[in-house]
Order: sequence, then C-alpha cells, then structure tokens
Amino acid sequence: MMKKLVTPLSESAVRELAAGDTVAISGVIYTGRDAAHKKLLAMLEAGEALPMELRDQIIYFVGPCPAPPGRPIGSAGPTTSYRMDPYSPELIARTGLRGMIGKGNRSDEVVAAMKKYGVVYFAATGGAGALIAQRIRKCDLIAFPELGPEAVYRLEVEDFPVIVAIDSQGNSLYRR
Repeated sequence: MMKKLVTPLSESAVRELAAGDTVAISGVIYTGRDAAHKKLLAMLEAGEALPMELRDQIIYFVGPCPAPPGRPIGSAGPTTSYRMDPYSPELIARTGLRGMIGKGNRSDEVVAAMKKYGVVYFAATGGAGALIAQRIRKCDLIAFPELGPEAVYRLEVEDFPVIVAIDSQGNSLYRR
C-alpha cells in the first residue's frame, strides 16, 4: 500500500516508516548535491543563515536537466548518494533535516545520524528521471547559481514516488 506524505515531515511520521514502504511525497523538496552541501555547511560554520529552512524538510540529490518548453524541469533522476555522506551527518544534526532522496547505500555514519535524529532515506528509481520529472510541478532556483544544475532548487512536487531505503531505525533494503 502506497503511503502519502506531505512536507514538512514530522519526526513521528518519519519514525512510522519502515524500509520497503512505498511513498508518494507532495509539497516542497529541495535539491542539493555534494558541491551545494559543502557550501551549505560552510555557511553554517560562518554563522550565516541558509537560503532555505531545512528543519523537517527533504533534500533530493539531483542535478536536473534544463526544462523543455512548457515544463518546469527536465529529466530529474537521482544522484548516487554516497557523494553526500561526508556532509550529511553534520547537516542533519545542525539543521533538523528530516529526509533525503537519492540512490545507493549510505555510510554507517549517515545511518547513525538518521537513527539519532529521526531521519529517513528514500530511494528514487535511477534511470527514470524523465518519469520522475512529471511529478515536479514547479522549480525555482534559490541558491548557488554558479553551480549550474547542481545549484539548490526549490521543487513543488505531487505524488513524487519513492521507496524507504533506510528507515529511521537503521533498517536498510541494501543490507537485507
């Protein structure tokens, strides 16, 4: 049975999810890959405000393609998540980030932070970027335009399809 979630996510809603659950997310999600994560952490270290509020939000690890005419975004398939592993534990601890979307397994350090702070890691289907993009209703650049497709975007999504790959208890589809 498909579970429906609307952002922002509560810790209790995240803690109810189990590895293997299929989920449809609606609301706002943010994009960010490793270069953006590095810049966000540098901002936090410098005591600067982030360009978006991450408490109870989701970051999607994606570098979207340019939008074709009449669409808000081009193909938007997930990026391999281990590239964000050096940054994710601190970003989770310092911002209250509640969820991440990507593909592939996560490090033990990331899973430990997820368990401690009540965070979920969703997997999006690699190779299905054009189909995923059909669930994105709006796309706005909000930070780091110099990073091109790796900039931070604010996406408005409707029934964005994901699977709980690692739940907030540390149960993992990758380790079953």
